[in-house]
Amino acid sequence: MYSPLPFSSFFYRRKRPFHPERFLNWLENWPIEVVRAKGFFWLASRNDMCCLLSQAGTSITIQGAGQWVATYPEEAIREILQEDDALRTNWDNVYGDRMTEFVLIGIEMDARRIEATLDECLLTDDEMKEDWTIWKDPFPPFHPSL
Repeated sequence: MYSPLPFSSFFYRRKRPFHPERFLNWLENWPIEVVRAKGFFWLASRNDMCCLLSQAGTSITIQGAGQWVATYPEEAIREILQEDDALRTNWDNVYGDRMTEFVLIGIEMDARRIEATLDECLLTDDEMKEDWTIWKDPFPPFHPSL
């Protein structure tokens, strides 16, 4: 008899960057129940670059996905915000459009546990006040996707 697998999904959204070493450690210990994930993330050590995460099974790809709009010249930012309601609604006065947002799809996932372990990778309140450029960045170099 056919028994469907209990697939589920959830979005992970945060407006705080990942600490590079903690997040890489999380990626290296990927939860086995997550079979697919895709979206963007904010890495403190690469503050100007939007990063892309794409995972399917045992394959995980991390690459650049262009600059955050917040890094554009002031005039360009104003024009983009006038035209893009969603971006304007989510705009942060300090960090602009920088954020993490990806979907995780899996089998019998404990979404709360996964969220909690990802949250442990985010910068703490004290780290948010530090110079993020001094931290070791263990990720390989990547360039924005075309």
